[in-house]
Amino acid sequence: MSSAPGYQAPTVTVSSAVPRRGVADAVLIVPVVTGDPGPKVLGGEPYLDDDTVAAIESGLQALGASGAEGQSHRLVVAGLPVASVLAVGLGKPRDEWPADVIRRAAGSAARSLDKVDSVVTTLGVIDLESTVEGLILGAYRFSEFRSAKTAPKDPGLRKIVVLAADAKAATKKAAERAVDIAAAVATARDFVNTPPSHLFPAEFAKRAKELGETYSLEVEVLDDKALTKAGYGGIIGVGKGSSRPPRLVRLAHRGGGRKSKTVALVGKGITFDTGGISIKPAANMHHMTSDMGGAAAVIATVVLAARQKLPIDVIATVPMAENMPSATAQRPGDVLTQYGGITVEVLNTDAEGRLILADAIVRACEDNPDYLIETSTLTGAQTIALGARTPGVMGSDEFRDRVATLSQAVGENGWAMPLPEELKDDLKSTVADLANVSGSRFAGMLVAGTYLREFVADGVQWAHIDVAAPAYNTGSPWGYTPKGGTGVPTRTMFAALEDIAENG
Repeated sequence: MSSAPGYQAPTVTVSSAVPRRGVADAVLIVPVVTGDPGPKVLGGEPYLDDDTVAAIESGLQALGASGAEGQSHRLVVAGLPVASVLAVGLGKPRDEWPADVIRRAAGSAARSLDKVDSVVTTLGVIDLESTVEGLILGAYRFSEFRSAKTAPKDPGLRKIVVLAADAKAATKKAAERAVDIAAAVATARDFVNTPPSHLFPAEFAKRAKELGETYSLEVEVLDDKALTKAGYGGIIGVGKGSSRPPRLVRLAHRGGGRKSKTVALVGKGITFDTGGISIKPAANMHHMTSDMGGAAAVIATVVLAARQKLPIDVIATVPMAENMPSATAQRPGDVLTQYGGITVEVLNTDAEGRLILADAIVRACEDNPDYLIETSTLTGAQTIALGARTPGVMGSDEFRDRVATLSQAVGENGWAMPLPEELKDDLKSTVADLANVSGSRFAGMLVAGTYLREFVADGVQWAHIDVAAPAYNTGSPWGYTPKGGTGVPTRTMFAALEDIAENG
């Protein structure tokens, strides 16, 4: 993603030798592993001679470094054309390195070099793509709302040189793919980090439209009048408490022929969630700026599919609304009609995500997709069941497991969850076809998944990724993950699209 709008990634160059010019202010990042009596440089040949390696290892030993995973130490080494060396630990030596270990190490290195604008690294010898992704994602910043008093005075990391034994076209193409993936994740992070005062449904739709048009996607935006006329009762019901009316955005990448697969993407775009009349506690409500994390990831993913020219059709359906309490807000006990005709008793207005998603799912299934992937910050129960870093993946058994496996492979660590049939009984209503919540406090994530399943068309292979906690890091930064928006599950969805493009 090299042109506006969207995140502007650093420039990445693949080189087969350490540059001798233009790197005087750069930092050389080298991986090290634990050893005896101190850390050992990994993958230094042929870029670093024996004397340089010995100097790095001796300096690290003097600093008390261990080479533990994520540990970093900076030192000056004579004879190199760079300003300094940063050694980043990978932990114990291994025969094969998991991609996410390299990605995390690169991210940790980038985060520790906050005021450095240029790096050279030998990490790419181990895994070039993971190195590029980790460096870009670790260097990510969001400072749009900082005044001149607190905004960073330096530009941050803008130039990356990755050393690789083979700097041929295929290697450079792999690096470009990694840049595109990292830029897509960063674009999703930007959306999530933008405060609700500045990212409300109409503005979110505008930005999504600009992105779509920039990358030649088909774009359709429905405003509140069009949504009402077409019968999108869930989106209208959730959004009617706000002075800022809802939207539905459709973005389509047409990359396949008549026989290619079609994948529908759906993402929850609640630009802020107070809970509505069933209002949330004040403590930590500001975290609900992230309640459109699913929509952000879906928009970034369909743009990435276009950037990578995937030979399949990818159609994103993104509902956007703000859930507010007011004289016009829906009430507990109200009945609405979802798009497609199913009536729903709204027992809890804070279970609003499933209402807008249900409308979008029905609309997405009208495109007759082979697969449906949808994602949202669906339930607090995800956090209780799986913690802050593990998305829950629900859906049709085979495709659910496929998506979860791919998620684990890319380091987003989705975990397959069941949808027991008996949970449907918990959603019975005395006045409508369904209730939007159950009367039990158990299995909240699975109950929400069971609700969504009612709207998926027969024959469509389906997976829902619940990222209630993983989409927004409320703790300290770690690896390539910053505080705030994470961009999860952009990489999972793109991995699924690539897998479908290759294997059907």
